[in-house]
Amino acid sequence: MKKHIALILTVACLATSARAFTVFDPTVNATITLQTAQEIAKFVEMINNQVQQINTLTAQLDEFKHYESLFGDPKAILLPTVQPLIGDLRQTELGQTLLTLEATINTTDAMTYDGNGLFAGIGTTFSTPNGQTITRPTDPYKPVAAVQQTTDNYLAVSTNAAARRVALKDEIATTTQQLKAATTDAEVQKLQGVLTGLSAALNNTDYEINQATTAALVQDIANRNDAQRQTEAKREQQHAEFTEATQKYGQTFRLMNAPTAFRVQ
Repeated sequence: MKKHIALILTVACLATSARAFTVFDPTVNATITLQTAQEIAKFVEMINNQVQQINTLTAQLDEFKHYESLFGDPKAILLPTVQPLIGDLRQTELGQTLLTLEATINTTDAMTYDGNGLFAGIGTTFSTPNGQTITRPTDPYKPVAAVQQTTDNYLAVSTNAAARRVALKDEIATTTQQLKAATTDAEVQKLQGVLTGLSAALNNTDYEINQATTAALVQDIANRNDAQRQTEAKREQQHAEFTEATQKYGQTFRLMNAPTAFRVQ
């Protein structure tokens, strides 16, 4: 019995000792090593790609910074001459159209108009040698009032344009100096745009003056044409009245075409 128990214990110990040893397989070990090396190689390649991307982005950033140093940042460039240009372009034109001028004439103003002291007003009334006060009719003065209205319009426009021209030329000079000192392409481009706008605004003052001048000339031509029309109409009327008066005179005072007979007593 004791021998049997001893045998069983011996077998159990041998089995336990057998499980404690690890079996080494060279083929499996080589496969594991190869897979690990491949994974490491892929990881290294991934790191290299990331490094290359970072280098590319860094190069692009450096190139952008170089571009920005040469051409500048348009958003960072603020030009002081832009606001005066915008203010001038947004001004309402002072000149009025000929239709508006004709619709707002005042015949009373035509009688009292003195051209800032250049002329003498005639007044709305006058006195006769006998002391009678006569009120002047207004209709004959409407063409005169129209010319005076267009003349005042021209004077207002030309005075306004002269002041604006001085201001615009000053802004052009300032912008030209800034263009001369510009260090980036963005600044140059913006300054050239402002110069173009200022030049256009300066030319526009000439157009406004020309428009006011044309209105005055057209009104004067219309007045001359109407004066000629009135003269022709009056001549025709006088001719007709003279013909009619002659005919009536002939009918009233007939000439005797028979010899006068005298009676002898």
